[in-house]
This record gives sequence, structure tokens and C-alpha cells, in this order.
Amino acid sequence: MALFNGFLGNASQVDITEVQRDYAQILAPQEKIERAYRLIRDMFIFTDKRLILVDKQGVTGKKTEYHSIPYKSISHYSVETAGHFDLDAELCLYISSSAVPLKKTFNKSVNIYEVQAVLSQYILK
Repeated sequence: MALFNGFLGNASQVDITEVQRDYAQILAPQEKIERAYRLIRDMFIFTDKRLILVDKQGVTGKKTEYHSIPYKSISHYSVETAGHFDLDAELCLYISSSAVPLKKTFNKSVNIYEVQAVLSQYILK
């Protein structure tokens, strides 16, 4: 089912100890991963300092883009919860340097309220 959700564009939560080990080389000293979500090969990593979007590119996935968004750059965000017929939740991030929001879709197994709480914790500091 996780693979099927990935093909539909849905993200699911990942064990942070695995992510901490796999992405240690891109973290700042003392930076800790709080939450991580996977979308097929891509990742959303929420640290205590920033949001990191990992975009695996190409057929083999060897080429990787790491998009780092400091929480202070997020001017506002919105979440849309899943419904009875629309089973996906959506997160829209509005970055201060962009007029177009960054949209990400999460499957119903992800608690979108938890995602919102993590964002709020760091954005409202």
C-alpha cells in the first residue's frame, strides 16, 4: 500500500533514526531531525532549524537536490485535512521569496495536525 500511495503522490512518515544516519552529511553541527516523510524517493525532513526537501532526480536517483528552507523564510502555511472522499491531506508553504506556494500531499496515515504542530513550533519562535 505504501508504494501505491507513493505513486499517487502521497507522503508517509519515516523513522528519524534512519534519516539522521542517511542524511548526517547535510546537517549542521547540533542540528536534529524532528520528523521525516518519504514520497517514493523524495523526502521532507523537518529539523529543529529548517525544512529540507530532498529531490532524487533521474532514472537511477543518483542525482539529488537538497532544498533548504529556514523556518524564518516561511511567511505562512495552510493545511487541508483529508475528507471522506478526498483521502489526502495537503500542506502549502508560502516562502517569502516566492509568490507560488510549495504544495505537498500526505496520505491519510500521516497526522497532518502533527505536521502543522512541528511547523508552528519553529515558525512561531
